[in-house]
Amino acid sequence: MIKRITADTKKRLGERVRALGEAAPLLTAWFAANRRSFPWREGRTPYGVLVSETMLQQTRIEAVLKYFDRFMAAFPTIRTLAEATDDLVMKHWEGLGYYSRARNLKKCAEICTERFDGELPETFAELIKLPGLGPYSAGAVASLCHDEPVPAVDGNVLRVLARFFGDGRDVRLPEVRKEAEDVIREVLEGGQVSPSLFNEALMELGETLCAPKGKPRCEACPFRDSCLAHAEGREEELPYRSAGAARAVEEKTVWIFMCGGKVALEKRPESGMLRGLYGFPMTEGTVPDADAADAALREKGITPLSIHPCGRAKHVFTHREWHMTGYLAETEKPVPGLLYVSMPDLANEYALPSAFRYFRNELNIDN
Repeated sequence: MIKRITADTKKRLGERVRALGEAAPLLTAWFAANRRSFPWREGRTPYGVLVSETMLQQTRIEAVLKYFDRFMAAFPTIRTLAEATDDLVMKHWEGLGYYSRARNLKKCAEICTERFDGELPETFAELIKLPGLGPYSAGAVASLCHDEPVPAVDGNVLRVLARFFGDGRDVRLPEVRKEAEDVIREVLEGGQVSPSLFNEALMELGETLCAPKGKPRCEACPFRDSCLAHAEGREEELPYRSAGAARAVEEKTVWIFMCGGKVALEKRPESGMLRGLYGFPMTEGTVPDADAADAALREKGITPLSIHPCGRAKHVFTHREWHMTGYLAETEKPVPGLLYVSMPDLANEYALPSAFRYFRNELNIDN
């Protein structure tokens, strides 16, 4: 069913386009004076923007800074990323989480190498067709690198606009995001402001002054005289974001098998959580103590020479939590079906997902 735009909605959109357009010069002037320096901004390239924006999804800038240069040094071009092995790409992504982003980035590189001579296409319409590029990523590359008048709306931008317009609607709703994109698109198509400058300035404002936690720094904000939330004293109430569904909790037991100075890894299935990645073997449920762990292993035909508890850890995914109990077991023979690697190889060659970080630290492999 086609959803018709009502007269009231059309009027609201028009008013918001005018208000944001009038405030745009203040925003871009503020950004020019306060622009932060990041590796992906200096000597900007479409590939660098794509890598940075992919890393920045659901990850803080401070964390990405540790990984961006390393990743770009290993894969300086789209072609080198396309030709790299999956395991090498995952190793250079290790610690960032959300490994599907790295897989999609590699698929994107392969397509660009095959179809576009190792370059990213320039238009939003072509970029949006690539694996892993949604409206935000495609909009960021097209606008920041080619000045195409298209929006790049992420959570930071939604927060800024919710406060600027005093909009109490749920920012999780698709229609709220769609309206934000429509308003920005009309402002950019008006030709009064650079799409690259405006989009990046909105992102910067949301990451710095109009931040999600704590009190916004309204006194330094270029929008302070035109922001409805500020005028009404509602800065800390907005945006409204409904609670997501409760995460499912799953109990797991993590087994760290050692044999001959090597540790066992298991490659996870090509479907499900952490698909295709190496990790420590796991079983469902919680084994309560070392005696029960010893018995559980012997039932599977594994005879431990020694077994020790190595703590509990929790890892939070988007829609579920793993509550993990770990045991370190020394065995005389390797456990069949597992890959045994040396400690240096585990540190340098294999990407171990952050879900296992606590138990990896128990091994002290980086010292």
